[in-house]
Amino acid sequence: MRPLIAGNWKMNGLLAQLEVIERVAASAIAAPPLADVLICPPATLIGPAVQTAAGRIAIGGQDCASEVAGAFTGDTSAEMLKDAGASAVIVGHSERRQHHGETDAIVATKVLAAWRAGLLAIICIGETLAQRRAGKALSVCDEQLAGSVSEGTITSAMAIAYEPLWAIGSGHTPKPEQIVEVHAHIRASLTARWGAKASKVRILYGGSVNPSNARAILALPEVGGALVGGASLKAADFEAILAAVARP
Repeated sequence: MRPLIAGNWKMNGLLAQLEVIERVAASAIAAPPLADVLICPPATLIGPAVQTAAGRIAIGGQDCASEVAGAFTGDTSAEMLKDAGASAVIVGHSERRQHHGETDAIVATKVLAAWRAGLLAIICIGETLAQRRAGKALSVCDEQLAGSVSEGTITSAMAIAYEPLWAIGSGHTPKPEQIVEVHAHIRASLTARWGAKASKVRILYGGSVNPSNARAILALPEVGGALVGGASLKAADFEAILAAVARP
């Protein structure tokens, strides 16, 4: 499988930032990267971003509601994202879990909504620093994975993003052996649950990925790409991360 490099702009980006998408998209045509490229801007920019990307790179959403439509002020359905041209959506990001009280059960409904609309679901899991220090990193990931992906699984339309909460936006990344341990454990858990179908699921690493550490991280076993935060807001940095993907 080709790696997936996904940029999560979070609550950043005005129309002026579309120039970043134009530059990354143009670069992807001039020097095709060895990875699938996805940028997830805020919902207000998805339509314009799709127009700017013009099929050269993929555009996704950062969250979706579980319902198709209705009296849910402020929410955006997966169908709306699809209608705007998105091909993927991030669900269960730690910031959604932390600041909006999203439980595994809620995330599971959003995963099903993504599949219902024909979107790739990028499902985020990861432990806090306290949980890691308590030796619970693997069990926490197991619990989140089991609770966030339930019935109706479509492994070909799913990616898992391992994001240790203590690394997100901190400038600190886990040691290589820690990333390898968790990614190998996630792969084993996926295989135990879905057998050979699990081989279709890419496991991304997220948490302070930047041009200086991307090559080393992406070369680790079972790292099938990256979910990039702040570095995806700068075209040069995101292009450098794309260039860090090694040939198979």
